[in-house]
Amino acid sequence: MGVRRMTAQHPPTASAEGQRVTPEALRKQYESGATVDELVTASGLSYGTVLNRLRDAGTAMRTSWQTRRMRQNPQARRHLAARLRTLYEQHGATLTELAAAAGETRRGARRLLIEAGGTVRTTQQTLRMRAATRAVERHKLALSLRARYEAGATVPELATEHSYSVATVYRLLHQAGTRMRPKHNHGPARAPRKRS
Repeated sequence: MGVRRMTAQHPPTASAEGQRVTPEALRKQYESGATVDELVTASGLSYGTVLNRLRDAGTAMRTSWQTRRMRQNPQARRHLAARLRTLYEQHGATLTELAAAAGETRRGARRLLIEAGGTVRTTQQTLRMRAATRAVERHKLALSLRARYEAGATVPELATEHSYSVATVYRLLHQAGTRMRPKHNHGPARAPRKRS
């Protein structure tokens, strides 16, 4: 049944026309779910020639169980692709990290990302995005430390809680504009009294 459906989508090509079946055309059919055997039947090319053309086009090859999973549950594939796009666009994940998350090759992860409507970044764009994300997270941490400090926590306590050095905690508190207490005063920070 699966073969009949595939051949309906991809009409067989006469063996005399085999030379006109481009690597890119085979890759497109393969990535839409066709197996190598089906491409052999449809194109009239030999099994080895189909494999070679797929590799020439840079195709990420599937295992048989990956093909079955893809065909049996296209909704799961769409869901996975959408999840990878979220990781990529909102969390700054790299293609290598997407591949690890999906159990795919980098090329396979890239294909899923594009299927979900994502746009592949350059390495420099990824580095800038990650730097911006770290800056935002560091600012949030600084504000959190300030709130804890102003509620009475000491710098050494904050350093221990967050596994930072005391110097790093001081730096983050200063970045958050924290009003520092005099030494040995462990109570909440107080506004200075107005002179009468």
